[in-house]
Amino acid sequence: MKKFLVDNEVFEVFPNYCVGVVIANGIDNSTPLDGLGDLLQNEIDKFTQENIDNNVRELHYVNLYREAFRKLSINPNKYMCSIESLLKRTQKNKKLPEINPVVDLGNFFSIKYQLPLGAHDIDKLVDDLEIRFTNQDDRFLPMGETEIEIPDSGEFVYVSGNTVKTRRWMWRQSDDGKITEESSNIFFPIDGFIGENEKDVIKLRDELSEFIRKAYNCEVNVGFVDKNNSSFIIE
Repeated sequence: MKKFLVDNEVFEVFPNYCVGVVIANGIDNSTPLDGLGDLLQNEIDKFTQENIDNNVRELHYVNLYREAFRKLSINPNKYMCSIESLLKRTQKNKKLPEINPVVDLGNFFSIKYQLPLGAHDIDKLVDDLEIRFTNQDDRFLPMGETEIEIPDSGEFVYVSGNTVKTRRWMWRQSDDGKITEESSNIFFPIDGFIGENEKDVIKLRDELSEFIRKAYNCEVNVGFVDKNNSSFIIE
């Protein structure tokens, strides 16, 4: 049995930290979803039109994560959080490449809610999936690379065993954690903060889970992890 866990030390830094969880088992990620490309482009068009003159880093939710990065001593200008990076590319290019249905679906909901939505291949987890600070045994394989990196000491990461899945919280995903056409069982985390954006975290979670359930007719479970409930069973 594998679990998703948030280490108690995380809540010492962020007492109001929370994660909305969606677990989907039995997705067919090799077949395009009818209409998904149009959904994504429509959301991109809506975002770019509404934010023509806005600086992405000053958007309320984006700034929330930038400040959280600073609290972790992570420079948000050098190591941009995933949602800021996505929204900046969206604003600049006015389109995104279609990767595969799960990745495209994640981009759609991230842009719609302006929240970071991750995706991890459950079958590639070597142990529980944790959010914690690194230890000396942790290792990271960057996306598209072959050379292993040693993360900084005490770095805030998603990790399974000693295999780091994302460095600097939600900055860079590992190659072994990427979603491919063969990925079938997916763990989706939505990071947020109680009292700030947890209502939208829950709305995104519920809308995503319902979309997946209808589109794939597969098993979908949802959860919510916070200081008072710091773990959730993945499988």
